[in-house]
Amino acid sequence: MEDKILLEVKGLTYSEKPSGAYALLLESVEEKIKIPIVIGAFEAQSIAIALDKMSKPPRPMTHDLFQEVINKYQIELKEVLIKDLQDGIFYASLVFNSGNTEQQIDSRPSDAIALALRADCPIFSTKDVLNKAGMTSSLSKLKQTVEKVTITNSSDFLDDLSSISKNKLEEILNNAIISEDYELAARIRDELKKNKWKS
Repeated sequence: MEDKILLEVKGLTYSEKPSGAYALLLESVEEKIKIPIVIGAFEAQSIAIALDKMSKPPRPMTHDLFQEVINKYQIELKEVLIKDLQDGIFYASLVFNSGNTEQQIDSRPSDAIALALRADCPIFSTKDVLNKAGMTSSLSKLKQTVEKVTITNSSDFLDDLSSISKNKLEEILNNAIISEDYELAARIRDELKKNKWKS
């Protein structure tokens, strides 16, 4: 197996392109090389909630439910590995321990990281992924690439809706409805009703 590089989550940034998407910012612990990964609004919300340890939704999200199931059956999420990058798409694995058995399951990086934050397990990438996707620019320069507001916790996620334009909110609302994320859709609907938009 190729050398593994330990990563940490630095935050989330709203991205204008593609519309309604977020960039998850990871950074190598030793070399401070940043990896931006584009994720959807639902995954961004789930990661924001996991980063904000004090905030829990009234009902469990999908990642919370999955974590409850593996805890119930005494399965340990040992680590997450971002193992490949092909044509701009990242690939990840969840590494589980159950008794004396280790199993790997393929996963989207966004889901894997949402689970890793809940299980408090390490996140790694391969050296190859870091070389392909890593950026050594400052965070301010990186933000210019993905644009706008940094989100570090779930309350920020909700607060930041007020900084998004009406057109973008409507696009995110449509995406939320299509993906059946009705809680996010309701929040955006309320935000659209609450604010008086300029014509």
